[in-house]
Amino acid sequence: MRDILHCDLNNFYASVECRDDPSLIGKAVAVCGSVEARAGIVLAKNTLAKSFGVATGDRVFEAKMKCPELTIIPPHMEKYSAISKQVRAIYRRFTDLVEPFGMDECWLDVTGSHFLFGSSYEIAEKIRETVKAETGLTISVGVSFTKVLAKLGSDMKKPDAVTVLSREDFREKIYPLAANEMIGIGPSTFRRLEKLRIHTLGDLAQSDPEVLSRHLGKCGIQLWRAVNGFDDACVHEQDYRREIKSIGNSTTLPRDLNTDAEVWRTLLSLSENVARQLRRENLCASGVAVSVKTNDLSYREFQTALDCPMCSANSFAEAGFRLFKTRFDWRLPVRAVGIRAINLMPKEYCRQSSLFLSAKKLDREERLGEVSDVLRERFGKDIIYPARLKNSLELTHDKVNIFQSSHSYVIS
Repeated sequence: MRDILHCDLNNFYASVECRDDPSLIGKAVAVCGSVEARAGIVLAKNTLAKSFGVATGDRVFEAKMKCPELTIIPPHMEKYSAISKQVRAIYRRFTDLVEPFGMDECWLDVTGSHFLFGSSYEIAEKIRETVKAETGLTISVGVSFTKVLAKLGSDMKKPDAVTVLSREDFREKIYPLAANEMIGIGPSTFRRLEKLRIHTLGDLAQSDPEVLSRHLGKCGIQLWRAVNGFDDACVHEQDYRREIKSIGNSTTLPRDLNTDAEVWRTLLSLSENVARQLRRENLCASGVAVSVKTNDLSYREFQTALDCPMCSANSFAEAGFRLFKTRFDWRLPVRAVGIRAINLMPKEYCRQSSLFLSAKKLDREERLGEVSDVLRERFGKDIIYPARLKNSLELTHDKVNIFQSSHSYVIS
């Protein structure tokens, strides 16, 4: 049996800003993206802002309606990243099994640490006190025997607290909670569970696994196992790499797009970064997915297979654009666009040629991409770019998302 902690930095971004600026003490504070770039949502909020109902993901105007006195702070990601590394270094004093989950959360396996540091609860308290003393920040810690239950524990009591969910009492503590309190149950899955009259974690635990499998597939069985304490996912070391399932890039545009030409330039810009990451991981994609959000905030995603596996930005963008033109109906202007490489395989696998694609042209594009990577590494990412993006350099950015397997955990 393993002993697992889940450590969560409370209101991380907002707590860092309040720590570093004493004038913010006693004020409702939210760290928000840029309104001008239309990324204006709440990324983090402090406890006082939360008491007014301000929630992560709220748009800035919504947050201001809930709390007119809300102080808006822009994010300082480099500072947050440095503090995150500092906190992880504290965790590693107690165990070498520290698995990050985003910038502000980590799982720790302390099964082998008891001889040096005491019980799991004592270790959790020591870590909580050390983080507070050395960084001025607070954490909430969940203590349990699986990763899912440890995360549930850290969410149950905040801020600056330790919650234990043991084999003997975890059922009575978690079964009254709403089903979407558990990791892995997002809005879509929760709606499907509610149609099955599953509203709480207790309902989920007592459901028939065959019914869950019929309606949710493999995911249903995983959720049933997790809520019953049967989850056997282990905590990995920090540099552990899971199998990469897809690589994607998306952006919310500063202004709405109204023409195919504008969408094409955006897809080409995004594909440059996706192809670069594919080459870095020595992978090719045999499928592409394009996501579109219109200005009424409705969202759609389309997928298709490629003629052959590739990691060429130009060919990838062309395939994505064909998919967009075939599947998207221009009823409304486009607010956000994304493109994702799917069905990945190692680049060294033999590639079957296609009657509809020039192997010579594709090979030339991919070799050109490799040379471009070297130039960008030496002289900066804007040293070379497609001529068609000459007047659209504001589109180029490095926000690449890597989607990996194992319980659909995501890192960015």
